[in-house]
Amino acid sequence: MISPQVSNIAVMLLMMQASRRIDMENEQTILYIRIAYVVSIATSYLIYMLIKRKIVLANDETPVKIVSAKNPMKPQEPQTTEIISTKDYDLREVDSAMKSILSGMAMMAFMHLYMKYTNPLFMQTINPIKGALEHNEAKIHLFGNKAEGDLKRPFKTVGLLDGLMGNTAAAKKEETEDQIVEAASTSATTTGTSNRIEELN
Repeated sequence: MISPQVSNIAVMLLMMQASRRIDMENEQTILYIRIAYVVSIATSYLIYMLIKRKIVLANDETPVKIVSAKNPMKPQEPQTTEIISTKDYDLREVDSAMKSILSGMAMMAFMHLYMKYTNPLFMQTINPIKGALEHNEAKIHLFGNKAEGDLKRPFKTVGLLDGLMGNTAAAKKEETEDQIVEAASTSATTTGTSNRIEELN
């Protein structure tokens, strides 16, 4: 299955080819592009709202353990572990995706209205809907996929390099994160044992 990162590159290349055939200086064309972008944003927003509704209705209270990644700039800081319900985790993921839409809109507004660039606006007419439909929460709550493998919570962040290299990089990433979780659990167990030994002494 093609990863979203690879499909994003494919869509970008297709849109670049299409943009060369469109007169970006024509006022009528600019109006159509603006309408298409607004419709795309509104549609993606409605998709996320539908996902949120399904998450609330499911009301899954299964705990999700989240181990924070170690900050390379502050290696001495300990890793933190957070346990929240699946419902809260899913809602947090959707809210984060919706905030990214707003930040993208702000950037497009600056580039189009202030800097007078129309091409970036045209390039982004598909990505909001595509991103919403390819989101892990959409795969689970809209398309009925099981929360296992790549959809197992907490979701693994897949970078561009992982998407291009395929499952090898993703597998290494998963192995590393599993080691982090195991190390955190072992640390907690060791701490508890040490405390009991001190109490006995």
